[in-house]
Amino acid sequence: MEIIDPEIGETILDPAAGTAGFLVAAYNHIRLAHSSPDAIETLDQDGKQQWRGSGDRLSREQVTKLHNETFFGNDVDIKMVRLATMNLTLRGLANVRILRRNVLTTSLDPARQAELGLPLNGYNVILANPPFSGRLDADRIIDEVRIGSTTATEILFLKYMMDNLVPGGRCGVVIPEGVLFGSTGAHKELRRQLLENHAVEAVLSLPGGVFQPYSGVKTSVLFFRKPEPHEPPGTQRVLFLHADNDGYKLDANHDTPIAADDLPGLVQAYREREASWQRWQRWQQYNSPLPEGEGPGVREEWTENWWFADLETLRANDLNLSAGRYRPLSRNQIEHRPVAELVDELKAIELEILNEVDALAEKLAAERTSGPAEANPAP
Repeated sequence: MEIIDPEIGETILDPAAGTAGFLVAAYNHIRLAHSSPDAIETLDQDGKQQWRGSGDRLSREQVTKLHNETFFGNDVDIKMVRLATMNLTLRGLANVRILRRNVLTTSLDPARQAELGLPLNGYNVILANPPFSGRLDADRIIDEVRIGSTTATEILFLKYMMDNLVPGGRCGVVIPEGVLFGSTGAHKELRRQLLENHAVEAVLSLPGGVFQPYSGVKTSVLFFRKPEPHEPPGTQRVLFLHADNDGYKLDANHDTPIAADDLPGLVQAYREREASWQRWQRWQQYNSPLPEGEGPGVREEWTENWWFADLETLRANDLNLSAGRYRPLSRNQIEHRPVAELVDELKAIELEILNEVDALAEKLAAERTSGPAEANPAP
């Protein structure tokens, strides 16, 4: 939430809201940012310190806007809609309406959006952890989110988010890592549209197991922004952030606090990304490896858990957005790269292969059902 930094007056959407955890987190973030020091309390939550603010510096008009015109969400499961509504109501957001809706299979015209009180031109902030590795019937997918012939929900949800940001709007979305390097036509076209029409600012590679016990899929968080009209379109460079630890033991339950936590330092690197970019360029200038036989190579190894790739480098790598693809090589990393990290990457690649095989099987099944066309149709 510190990276996206939602502000008062912005519209915030979670198109796959679940229990509305992202919306609650955004609400807490805004209130904390508008609280005086005496109105901030420290809480112990899951063994970690959390800060909560009362929002005493918000005006009455701002509070009204926060409660009535800020938060929006959708979910396909009526149970999730009820849980999200209860979660928001308990935090004073009783007027926030979570719609029972699948944004990938239904569209709303402007009149219906106005009737429901939804923004007509898009949202300032989109936060989401959409379903991984799901598939839809091809004939149910609305044209607005289609990417080639794919039916993979993680691709379709990302397309929906890209198209529903206002100029200057920004998005933070959790995705399976296969989206970042997948080789299907849909994967490549999605990344092309993302990099050419939006500014991809950062990719945060999360450690394997962060969503245990619910899912073992290796994930990343993608942060991007829709440029303002006066800005040049597209991505110029991407900051890659790599977390080995997130403050909790990476076991089957993932609920035991530990001291190791890379996230605060990575957030700081993002906030200071202009200075980080200058530092990265200096390192590249003076420490890039030389061709074999032309010098000693790297004089000073890159030890930070963040690095950059510019658009030219991304294009040379088929628009691959996987953080590990651009990590500077070092002797320590080559000799001592954690086995668990390699296993996580193999799992992500295997999942991508399985998804492609499933898609091929569905296509073949559909062709068998329709039957072969007649070579010489009757007149």
